[in-house]
Parts: sequence; C-alpha cells; structure tokens
Amino acid sequence: MGLKGGIREVSLATLTRLLCERAVISIGIGHLRRPPAFRGGSMHSVDPDSTLGRILNFIGQNLKVDKLFIDMGFDPNHFTWDAVFHRVVEIVWANINVANSLALVGAIFYVATLMMRTIVPLRVIGIISIAFFIAYGIVAGAVSTFLLYLLSLPINVIRLRQMLTLVKKARTSAQGDLSMDWLRPYMTPRKYRKGDVLFRKGDVANEMFLTITGKFLVTEINIEVPPGRIMGELGFVAPKNRRTQTVSCIESGDVLTITYETLLELYFQNPEFGYYLLSLTSERLLQNVSRLEGMVEEYKKKLDQYEIRQAGAPVPVPR
Repeated sequence: MGLKGGIREVSLATLTRLLCERAVISIGIGHLRRPPAFRGGSMHSVDPDSTLGRILNFIGQNLKVDKLFIDMGFDPNHFTWDAVFHRVVEIVWANINVANSLALVGAIFYVATLMMRTIVPLRVIGIISIAFFIAYGIVAGAVSTFLLYLLSLPINVIRLRQMLTLVKKARTSAQGDLSMDWLRPYMTPRKYRKGDVLFRKGDVANEMFLTITGKFLVTEINIEVPPGRIMGELGFVAPKNRRTQTVSCIESGDVLTITYETLLELYFQNPEFGYYLLSLTSERLLQNVSRLEGMVEEYKKKLDQYEIRQAGAPVPVPR
C-alpha cells in the first residue's frame, strides 16, 4: 500500500488512540506493575490496560469520519458543497409543516425586535411575534409555549398603549396646553410645609415638580406658583443641570416629583416624546423670558419717572 493510501486509511480513532497511549506513557502509568489477568473474583483485579484498550476501541469505532458522514446522509467518497446544500434542502423540506412555519415567522419577528432602537416599533413587532408563537403553540400542541406567550401578550399591548397615550398627550401639550398631568403615572408624591425650600438657585437639579395643592414662591422674581404647575423643568436642559431659581413653600401642600433619569428613559425610549418634551420646556423658557422682559420694561419706566422727578420736570401722564 502506498503512502497516499496509508494516510487515507488513518482514521480519527487511530489518532485518538495514539494520543491517549502517549498521554498514559507520559504520566508514568506505563511504569506501573501490570497485575495478573482478570479470572473472576474481585473487580480490583481487572487489568487497567485492557480496560483502557476496550474504551479506546469503542471510541475509535464510533468517531470515524466516514461513519459520521454516513450517519449525516453523505457519501464519504463524493463529499461536495452541492451535496451539502441538497442535503440541507432535503432536511428542511422534510420538516416543513404549519407549526414549524409559524414558529419560523415568529422567530424572524423576534430577531427583528433586537434591531429596533425605539420602543413603539419594538412593541408592535414584538406583539406580532408573540401572535405567531401563540398560533404555533396551538397547532403544535405545545401547552407551555402557548401559555407563556399568551400571558406576555396583554403586557406588551398595555405598555404599547401607555406609550402611545403618552406621546399623544405630549403632542397636545406642545400645541398649546402646557399641563403635564399625563406624567402623573411616572411621578412620586411628596409633602412640603410652609417655610420649606424645595431647591435653591445654583443647586444641582435632579428632579422636576408638579404642584398639586398649596402655594410656592419663586424668590428671585417674586412669583407665586399655584396648583397644577410645573417647577424645576429648566434644570433638565440647563448647563450642568443647575437650578436657575429658588423656590420655597409659602402654604403647605403636596407635589408630585419625577427624576431626570426617568425623563431621560422616556426620552430615549421614544424620540417623538422627547421632541415634544423639549418643545414644552422651550415654551416655558420663552414664557419666562417674556415675563422678565415685561418686568425689565416696567422697571425702566419707573426709573425714567424717577429721573424726571429728580430733574424737576413734570411727569408725563400716560394716555
């Protein structure tokens, strides 16, 4: 037999046997005294070399490459990529049925949810995937799969409805109504007594307030904040999240708070919501600027009147 033919007949079993025997020799087992052959009696008298040989023979017979190819349905002498492709097609075609088709479509939609960057498309595609898996559970009779996805369906539907409602109310608020009552489900109640300071100018801002009862005073501009108003929203967009005003409680009341972390989560989950939230914040900022401009104009008129009085000229009467 030539060299080429000899190499071809070397199987994985032979290589495994040679490696194992070499390992046995390297750890010194070969230097141990070989016990007599087993002829009955105690099992401690079994020859370890013969036992190891039988194990290696068994492994060799079951790990032959040719045998593996035959078990997979390939011809070891004619192994090509075309044969692999046709074999895969045969396996797929043999297993195509309604149940597996439903599971495949559901899996495709599930993988698609992993590529979604925003929460609304993720929920929609996730619900579609769940529907296909529920159908698969019914057709295949997989009770555990059916119950699992049946229970997760209403949770995803409720969360999708909440997010759509949140975006809708944010859009309405951005178009004119500056109330933020739609944030209540995400807010935490808190009580303040008269004389308490909610925050001071320059403090690090980490939450926003919605007044429920009581009265609060913006100290720097001497403006009272009645119930139903938002406070501390400018710290969300201010440089380094610093407070721009000081607010104190002048009449005991309740407020709702929401952390900036929660606002950021809502913002990144749905960019549309984030856009309208920034619109609301910008509108409130412009209102504050307009109010301050009016106050400056009023103070300028008073200053002009004071200068006229100091000069002794008659004060003009506004018409």
